[in-house]
Amino acid sequence: MGSSILAAIETAFDNYRARLDMIPDEQWDVTPPGGGWSFAEVYSHILQATLGASIAAEKCAQPNCKLTLKGPTLFGRILLLLGKFPPVKVKVAPTAPDRLSVVKITKEDARNLLIKCRKRMDTIMPLINKAPKNVRITHPRLGMLNARQWLKFIRIHLNHHLKQLQRIENKFSNV
Repeated sequence: MGSSILAAIETAFDNYRARLDMIPDEQWDVTPPGGGWSFAEVYSHILQATLGASIAAEKCAQPNCKLTLKGPTLFGRILLLLGKFPPVKVKVAPTAPDRLSVVKITKEDARNLLIKCRKRMDTIMPLINKAPKNVRITHPRLGMLNARQWLKFIRIHLNHHLKQLQRIENKFSNV
């Protein structure tokens, strides 16, 4: 399971990196017509969330993390089963940590965060593959996730925001 999800995550990282070079500098941190996040804000959110989720996954693989019978919420189970977000707007959970607040980052920051995310994935994969299934950490909206579920969430979340980048591109091209 882990290698196919890691391959999908790597593909998503490749897509984010390729898009980064194609986004015009003058549009990078501009709110698109009709509102919503700028490209800079999407990259900030997705890369910070990926780092946070990778830390949670790694913690699930540590021997000092507590065992629990609790699992994902209903929404979490559906998301993990379907492998994608529902086709409705989903806002950041109100209980999400403030460190995940969206900011406008530079393209250079985005490049560096992509590199950092890739390195994190390489570092934690051996741990995730050995992590017990009943060791979990809470996601603010999805409930208690184990290491493999956190990894799956990373893939789902990365792909979800790739679609958002396409919507932003469309907003700019329809002006």
